[in-house]
Amino acid sequence: MLELLSKLREETGAKNKQVREQGFIPAILYGYKINNLNLSVNYMDFEKTYKKAGESTLIKLKIKGDKKEERTVLIYDVAKDPVTGKFIHIDFNQVRMDQKTTVEVSLVFIGKSEAVERDRGVLVKSIQAVEVEALPQDFPNEIEVDISVLKTFDDSICIKNLEISDKVKLIADPEEVVASVMPSRTDEELEKLEEAPEEKVDEVEVEEKGKDKEAPIQDRDPDQSVGKQKKPFDSKEE
Repeated sequence: MLELLSKLREETGAKNKQVREQGFIPAILYGYKINNLNLSVNYMDFEKTYKKAGESTLIKLKIKGDKKEERTVLIYDVAKDPVTGKFIHIDFNQVRMDQKTTVEVSLVFIGKSEAVERDRGVLVKSIQAVEVEALPQDFPNEIEVDISVLKTFDDSICIKNLEISDKVKLIADPEEVVASVMPSRTDEELEKLEEAPEEKVDEVEVEEKGKDKEAPIQDRDPDQSVGKQKKPFDSKEE
């Protein structure tokens, strides 16, 4: 099992900026019948762990300063800076080993398709991840999708074709298409797409002259903002 070091964090709110400047990521730990813990994790350590674990692999989280030295957790959620793409916050969920739960698992496409290699088709990956339900210790880190079965443009891979352990249940429509191959565009079709439509200036000028000037639009309704849905585990820091 992967291990990750962390320490208890006293800084909250605006002071989290100082935590990040010191090379750490603010984090929170929550779960079944435990009090939320504010933590900080070394940025480089977490980046390496996240690449290996994703959000479906159990991690042994060691907490400096906590009475219980280590806890078995999942990386439930991460927040990234929209500009730099760097991690700015982590949610850890302490899981119950005896209770099934649902996580999202990435799909990894392997092999070569004859329809792509021989017939110059275009591989279409309809989905990149799928939700599964299982006991935490049975979660797959990833699910492989072998595209070598796609020999013609009529072939497809569906959810029901994915090979997984019988201890894992896929939460998706069995008939949902995961991958298929489409014919590529012909040179003729590409040339037509590149042809720019010619605009007849004379006709445009005549239309403009014949148009009545429209009155300015007044009392326009302002745009309405759309609320963001909360996550199943809604944790807030004071």
